[in-house]
Amino acid sequence: MELRRLVRGRVDWPDIERVVRELADRYDRDEMRVRFLDADNWLSTPMVIDDDLFVKVITRQNTLVHALFTTGRNLGAFSAGTEGFFERYETPYEMARHELEATRKVREIGVNAPEPIEAIEVGDLGVLVLEYLPEFRTLDELDAEDVAALAPSLFATLRTIHDAGLAHGDLRAENVLVRDGDLYVIDATNVSEEGRESARSYDLASALAALEPLIGAADAVDAALGSYSTDEILAARQFLDFVAIRPDHEFDAAGLTGELEKRAT
Repeated sequence: MELRRLVRGRVDWPDIERVVRELADRYDRDEMRVRFLDADNWLSTPMVIDDDLFVKVITRQNTLVHALFTTGRNLGAFSAGTEGFFERYETPYEMARHELEATRKVREIGVNAPEPIEAIEVGDLGVLVLEYLPEFRTLDELDAEDVAALAPSLFATLRTIHDAGLAHGDLRAENVLVRDGDLYVIDATNVSEEGRESARSYDLASALAALEPLIGAADAVDAALGSYSTDEILAARQFLDFVAIRPDHEFDAAGLTGELEKRAT
């Protein structure tokens, strides 16, 4: 447990107080109610302020952990036969600023995402402030029938992101929020400009991998074919083994690969 806390870069209470005081001054609030989220998050300390602001506090340790994750992901990309396309951050503020800008970009192209407010530096901490979305559920918290109904919308959303020349880079069920029947995309990671084409295939493989345990391989592929061609889906096949070794994806890689190959014949 102590090792996990060390690796996650726990924020000391005086630093939390400093961040909250800074936000209170910036938003002209005399008092602020802070609620920490019980999230298994290695890359920030997330909290909700006054039930309208979602705040991520990012430490230097979080940035280091992200760099280690990035190295591992790029090795996985190499194993899939392509150049690594994930990029690291140099500072906590750069990490916060990237997520702010990524969130702003996806909203500008019409994709649902929390409203980006600002990214600031408090001491050596990066602080990201977004709109807090109350009463949401993540995709993997829904029953299979609801996921199946939303699956075509997930791929349509991904198609919109890709057609705009962007890539998400870390698509998982917990990064897709559902609120009032609408999908919201969060937590896009940093992908290089030169690697965008490969990153889009990786996004597609990740989406299929996220859906397979929830609705099955056949229904996941059917949903994808509503927005992507057979060739595009087959191009994603090369990344399935890479996605399968990630600890945050659990799916039947062989079954999904078999279903994709069946569509190719």
